[in-house]
Amino acid sequence: MDTRVTSAPHSVKRWQLSGTDYQPPLRPGTLLSSWTPLSNNQSNLQLFEERTNLVLHWFDLWTDKQRKHLLHCLLTRCTKSQLKYCRDLLNETVPVTQVDFTSVLPRFLSLYVLSFLSPRDLCAAAQVSWHWRFLAEQDCIWTGRCIRRGWFLPYTPDSKEFGAWKKHYVSCVSMLDWLTPREAAERYGHPLNQQNGDVTEEEEERRKGRRMRQMIREKLQEEKRLSMRTRRAWGSSTKQGGVRGGSAHTGRPNTGLQFSSWPSLRTVTSSGLHQSQDEGQFMNTTQSLEASNSFSGRLNKACGALASFTFRPEESQIFSPIHRTTTALLLLISNRVPAYELLLSGVKAGVTVVVYDHRGTLSALLTQVEGALSGQTVRRIGALAPAGTEEIHLLQSSTLSERTLLTTEYQEFWEKLCGWVVPSQDGRGIDIFSPLAASASGVTLMRTLSTLTGLEVCAPMGLTTGSFQNILSEWSDSSLCSGVSKQHPAAPALQYVWESTLQGWCRQAEWMEEALGELRLHLGPQLQRVSLQAGGRALGHFLWEKICLEEICVSKELSKALTEGLAALTRQEETRPLEFLALFLTTWSEKEEGEESHLTEDHSSPASHCSLKPLPELQQTVLDWRGVVVRELHHSEGLYLGRLKAVLKVYQEPLTAALNSNRAILRYADIQIIFSPVTKLLELNSVFQVDLQARLQHWGPEQCVGDVFVKLCSSLRVYTNYLNNYITALSTIDKGRETKPAFRAFLKRVDRTLATHMLSLQELLLCPVWRIQEYVTLLQALCLHTLSSHPDHAHLCAALNTLRRYREFLQKLKRNTERDRLMVETQQMIQGCPNLSEGNRQLIITQEAALLRSPDELIPDSLRTYEQVSDLSLFLFNDALVLTRRNVHHTPFTLAHRSTHTFLASVALTSLAVREITHTRYVRHAFVLEGPCRSWVCATERGEERDHFLSALRSAVHSALTAHQ
Repeated sequence: MDTRVTSAPHSVKRWQLSGTDYQPPLRPGTLLSSWTPLSNNQSNLQLFEERTNLVLHWFDLWTDKQRKHLLHCLLTRCTKSQLKYCRDLLNETVPVTQVDFTSVLPRFLSLYVLSFLSPRDLCAAAQVSWHWRFLAEQDCIWTGRCIRRGWFLPYTPDSKEFGAWKKHYVSCVSMLDWLTPREAAERYGHPLNQQNGDVTEEEEERRKGRRMRQMIREKLQEEKRLSMRTRRAWGSSTKQGGVRGGSAHTGRPNTGLQFSSWPSLRTVTSSGLHQSQDEGQFMNTTQSLEASNSFSGRLNKACGALASFTFRPEESQIFSPIHRTTTALLLLISNRVPAYELLLSGVKAGVTVVVYDHRGTLSALLTQVEGALSGQTVRRIGALAPAGTEEIHLLQSSTLSERTLLTTEYQEFWEKLCGWVVPSQDGRGIDIFSPLAASASGVTLMRTLSTLTGLEVCAPMGLTTGSFQNILSEWSDSSLCSGVSKQHPAAPALQYVWESTLQGWCRQAEWMEEALGELRLHLGPQLQRVSLQAGGRALGHFLWEKICLEEICVSKELSKALTEGLAALTRQEETRPLEFLALFLTTWSEKEEGEESHLTEDHSSPASHCSLKPLPELQQTVLDWRGVVVRELHHSEGLYLGRLKAVLKVYQEPLTAALNSNRAILRYADIQIIFSPVTKLLELNSVFQVDLQARLQHWGPEQCVGDVFVKLCSSLRVYTNYLNNYITALSTIDKGRETKPAFRAFLKRVDRTLATHMLSLQELLLCPVWRIQEYVTLLQALCLHTLSSHPDHAHLCAALNTLRRYREFLQKLKRNTERDRLMVETQQMIQGCPNLSEGNRQLIITQEAALLRSPDELIPDSLRTYEQVSDLSLFLFNDALVLTRRNVHHTPFTLAHRSTHTFLASVALTSLAVREITHTRYVRHAFVLEGPCRSWVCATERGEERDHFLSALRSAVHSALTAHQ
């Protein structure tokens, strides 16, 4: 009944009226209820508080059973969000004090905790619950315990087999031959709890040996405890592939590009083959396993035997397992160096090579170096990366120069990198394969770097023209080089790579890069996989079938003698190697016995004397470096003019003659577009060569060539016109090849002949671009060796500044051209992609990944499984990220394949967030890209690829946000 009145008793007293016949009248402004005001919010709030106080008063008067019944009724009426609120409130009010850590922590952390338990404790933990048993019997916990004791499974466990290594451990322990104290007393005749008073000298020696071994064990345990503090979590890194005691490979091999020659296999030292001083025999297998940090005695045997048959630059030593071993040299090679694969084929023994990604960061490079060295130290560090005479492009995002060297990032990088150099040894230093010593800024950079690291820094002096031929020229300081004849001008470089390989690479790098680039693009993954497999098969076949390491037992003296003999043999061109090695070992034996005798001339070759006696050093002579540079300039100018003349004589003259005889191969306009700028360049540089030749004919200490360069720089507009016409000329040539069969036949007949210096027309037209860089390099060398009081110094500096600015213009032109080419290729590659050529957009990096999806998002991350939906390609631009679906089509009966890309989505970097996913047993190398509307879970094939991509992505996002603000 809808009745409205104006009076009502006070609401606080209403609870006293319960049980009476009083019915409160309805208030004005209410509808169908006297308890819910609709028009007055303040009255509504007041009434709600009064009702709440009334219910709480009743709740205080009820019994415990009644309260629980009320709470049950309330909770059953709550929604899911209200129940979550109650859960969080209870967790804050009544915190959990006792909980099973295996149900809260991620699985890899639980395994990490259980890995510190002893086998007996693990067996006890397995009886707690089914979940604890599942964790305590994981193979990752029991594998190391079995391998350290030399217990290997005779088969490879299946992926679904559970607890195989624990069962093998228990079976091996149960078959051990051990005696109780009473049985030992009965067998050896000593009563229990009674010491033998008659201790012989032999027993005392045994006790000393046991005490010494116990001391070694304690030191190793202390070293292990210290290393455990910084131990990486289980499953947080890819297992390193390798030979593990003959067991099957259960982990993925390391796919990082880290190459090491044979001596660097001493990462696991040969301490397991230690020789006893009293008995002259090796320690038994159990003692050597306890005194070593290696995984198995078989692997130690392998490394010890290899040390007897491989070349080492230094004396063979037995290293303590506690201290780091020393390798000879470390060489860092950027993957942006043209045809770096040729260099890898000629790396010398004792050199550890790290090929790093040019797109990465300094911290990623340090991590890669640390993994390659594996605790070893080096004597010298070499760095080969794209560079000029004033700076080194160590990474794509960071350039090392005089201005950036003292930044915090580079200081920390060089301090950590040089921490791997042996602290006190002759010949320590850094070798930079860039002509820094050819310019004043480069020399200042070298001095600053030497002061920062405390090491000698060597670099080429840039007195040779060509792409990388300055490496073969004189170096700034080669007096610290060892293992190479100091008479050679490129002695520092020849410490790392054999001379023939280095010469071939320096001369052919630019030409080989084109072919190798196509090879990497199409067959890169297949070749990498085949290389790893072939290397593993060859290594296993060599070690276990050819050498038979388990049957070889080589003493310390024989190992050292063989190493020195093989080292001397590798340094010589000996036609009778077996006779030379036998004579060397005979001489070594006489030397060890104390008899001072030398090899006679009738039974030794000159090479043997060279290996035992150091070569006398040549006397230092003062050279006219200015004259050397000017002569090199004149010589290279003649070669340059010869190529320009070949363009006109081999190409222009026959084409013009055919046009005049009404048998035109190419139109007159096309001939003018291609060859007219070359004619003007030939005229300009011919005058320049004549002036240089006149100065060289009357060369002296006070002779000047700077004014000749100033005259050349005043006519650089000729080069500007050539560069502006260069792209048009190439397009004209390509169009003529496609549309004119006669022109195509003409090029096929005259390209790459002796008359064209074995170059094509397009390669000859590229020579003026290279010549500008050569001018800058040679001018920097001239300025460096010209005193400031010399009359030629002012003109040389003015010409150098002009050519530097022109080189910057040329580099900018090349970058713009490369950027436009990449954008066009990317646009054509992606089907259904919107227009990418907008504004100042440029492509930064492309990464292949897999698109993942989780069946249930409510499962915790550590237990969540993923399934692959499709293959993705991520195109990162400076302002957006484009995701495409990648389809791979394999060609039948071949290893080749091609990929097609379909546009999927694009996200602006200003609205993109990235989050890494922790490694679990279900997913690795994964990350989440979160956009404004949806997110994508992606995973890369390797961890290095993910780190490089995420580093570039975060840098691009930061730059985009900064520009947006």
